[in-house]
Amino acid sequence: MMTSVDADLIRVLADPLRLRIVTLLAHETLCTTHLVEETGAKQTNLSNHLRVLREAGVVDTEPCGRFTYYKLRPEVLEAVAGSFSGLAATARASQAADAKRSCP
Repeated sequence: MMTSVDADLIRVLADPLRLRIVTLLAHETLCTTHLVEETGAKQTNLSNHLRVLREAGVVDTEPCGRFTYYKLRPEVLEAVAGSFSGLAATARASQAADAKRSCP
């Protein structure tokens, strides 16, 4: 069953730039400079999106000298994926049982 936490996370990930950031971080840990280069976003815009991802628990930060590196927390995405898998399994079971509510 989907929870409000899942719904909040889906809203966070629904933004195209945040989804792009998450996709990039799935491949490697990157600093803000790398993310600006990869996305073409302005530094301030990117920083705001990274803050949202950090507050949602999607990414962790790792200081390295004067840079901050960001890395994806895969367990957060796995939890949401698990919720969707559960919904899919429920749908399969109800369709197999031909579960249909009759109209009044």
